[in-house]
Amino acid sequence: MQKVFIDEYAGKVRLVKRVGTRRLSLRVSPKGGVTVTLPYFVPYREGLEFFMAKRDWVLKAQARQKERTGNEYVSSASEIEALRVQAKTELPPRLAELARKYGFHYNQVRIKHNSSNWGSCSAKGNINLNLNLVRIPAELRDYVMLHELCHLRYLNHGPEFHALLEHVCPGHRDLQQRLKMHKLI
Repeated sequence: MQKVFIDEYAGKVRLVKRVGTRRLSLRVSPKGGVTVTLPYFVPYREGLEFFMAKRDWVLKAQARQKERTGNEYVSSASEIEALRVQAKTELPPRLAELARKYGFHYNQVRIKHNSSNWGSCSAKGNINLNLNLVRIPAELRDYVMLHELCHLRYLNHGPEFHALLEHVCPGHRDLQQRLKMHKLI
């Protein structure tokens, strides 16, 4: 169950009731807007009061997100699906090639559409790659994959991790800086 409130500054605010939710929570997303989640038994009025009490924080969060993403075009569902197909075709074979070349062994690779990271590696040896990697230059794509492969040996960003990454990807710090110029969308 949900209700929508239009705030003159923050825009659309969704008030969503969820069974099993124990407390009020607030989420600000560049794509999803503002969402207040409340326990099923809590009146919508309390959700709206919660939002109003946090409105300054919401406006600051929206400003930070806008600064980070600018007024970039947001992909449609069909464009994202096309990117997913392309990413599933291109990224896993390249990851396997890099893993073989440098002697890494991973469990599974998954293609995700994350808004906060280019890739990740779990303690179980699973690697997640962002489908937006197909939008950036190949050397930056390889850097991200090598970064995640190095996490198979070091699940941190300590000196050993960076030494290994420099060994397999010389000049990785310059690539890291170049990657920051590309936005996740």
